[in-house]
Amino acid sequence: MPDSLLYALALVANLTGLAWLALSMDVHWEQVRGPVPPSRGTVVLLRWLGAAVVAASLAVCLSVDHGSMASLVWFMVLAGSALTIAFTLSWKPRLLAPLVAWVRSAPAPASPR
Repeated sequence: MPDSLLYALALVANLTGLAWLALSMDVHWEQVRGPVPPSRGTVVLLRWLGAAVVAASLAVCLSVDHGSMASLVWFMVLAGSALTIAFTLSWKPRLLAPLVAWVRSAPAPASPR
């Protein structure tokens, strides 16, 4: 596989992983999915998935180049991905909704009367 495609894969993996890590926080979850908070299991799963995918991104970069260049590229991709996710959350957070479309929404809590 060409190096450019592997680096693109690393970029997509970083974007996805950082988005899952951000969505494991209640504030960002509410921005994307609404006022019903995620279950504790969903939060733990999002954190594990996010960390695993970001680590896989590093592994992809290391498979393309030698250690010093791969780590440099990975840190640059990590920084760019963090900015992209931050800007997306501040501008149009609902764009991240497909990344958690597999999570069922719980019914909204009943309001006290």
